[in-house]
Amino acid sequence: MSTTADAIAAAEAHSAHNYHPLPVVVATAEGAWMTDVEGRRYLDMLAGYSALNFGHGNRRLIDAARAQLERVTLTSRAFHHDRFAEFCTALTELCGKEMVLPMNTGAEAVETAVKTARKWGYEVKGVPDGHAKIVVASDNFHGRTTTIVSFSTDHEARDHFGPYTPGFEIVPYGDLTALAHAVTSNTVAVLLEPIQGEAGVLVPPPGYLRGVRELTRERNVLFMADEIQSGLGRTGRTFACEHEDVVPDVYVLGKALGGGVVPVSAVVADRDVLGVFKPGEHGSTFGGNPLACAVALEVIAMLRTGEYQQRAAELGDHLHRELNLLVGGGAVTAVRGRGLWAGVDIEPGHGTGREVSHRLMERGVLVKDTHGATIRIAPPLVISKEDLDWGLDQLRAVLATG
Repeated sequence: MSTTADAIAAAEAHSAHNYHPLPVVVATAEGAWMTDVEGRRYLDMLAGYSALNFGHGNRRLIDAARAQLERVTLTSRAFHHDRFAEFCTALTELCGKEMVLPMNTGAEAVETAVKTARKWGYEVKGVPDGHAKIVVASDNFHGRTTTIVSFSTDHEARDHFGPYTPGFEIVPYGDLTALAHAVTSNTVAVLLEPIQGEAGVLVPPPGYLRGVRELTRERNVLFMADEIQSGLGRTGRTFACEHEDVVPDVYVLGKALGGGVVPVSAVVADRDVLGVFKPGEHGSTFGGNPLACAVALEVIAMLRTGEYQQRAAELGDHLHRELNLLVGGGAVTAVRGRGLWAGVDIEPGHGTGREVSHRLMERGVLVKDTHGATIRIAPPLVISKEDLDWGLDQLRAVLATG
């Protein structure tokens, strides 16, 4: 496809319209930059919703993938392979847990966490069969499978996909009192995002995660943290839960675990939780495949250095200082986030989030809108300060002329 228009027209003709992308057609990418089919360059300030924490074409990850491609890429879990144990060991050490159940996509990992909690509830906690409840938060985003949209409050994700899966109770995000009232003897888990990404990068009130941890421990309920977007360096820590010194019972991981090279996700917990599974009760043909393990092992090795977490913390402080200067100037009504992750609410008179994203694209910066008035900023953690500042300059220019 030689032109943007040709490529978009072909895609529109032959693909389901379940996305509404910005009109840019990427052909190549490196680091924090992408180039389209007509040679125009764009600064990536979305990083694949945090899947590309380590940038496009990261040499360590590409080399790890290429080396594994020459050896073996798939065995299925019908057989062992020589990267699996190494991957599981490394990920449990990173998380401070004992066992891993690998999958592919984030939604698969969340589905796995739901099944884990229910099985644990019946076989360990002693909840009557068929009565398990999982408490979730309003405005959550955990994926788009049938079960997951059953506990979504986003009408676009949920409407006309019923009948819905029962067994979930929705409470306001950040409200410990409501959470405490919702937990009963049949509650097996509380499933939360430490920071709600799709909702607009919502950070909970101080002490909320610590309160959730204390409550779930007191009530014999699993605390399952969906760190698919917030984890693996994005917020300046390995996990967003660490900002309140909280360790959940279950980590749900994805996106950056595959380095933007292959889909890799996992549920990580101790033996008393994941040990409930027996052969044949859950699985995935591609989950934990050799190629995925090889790439994820390199991701874990990179995170062990602490370099990327520190970079996200330092550049994140700079990002939020600069963004907060825009609040009160008439164009930005609020800024939220942590580390290299921000939600920016646009004053309606300056356009919708989609319109601002489009104007930024025309100036060579790619971000994504959410919920009408918000844009999300989440550049690769490898972005330079100079490039980050250039991207912020383009945002200022767009808002000044909006």
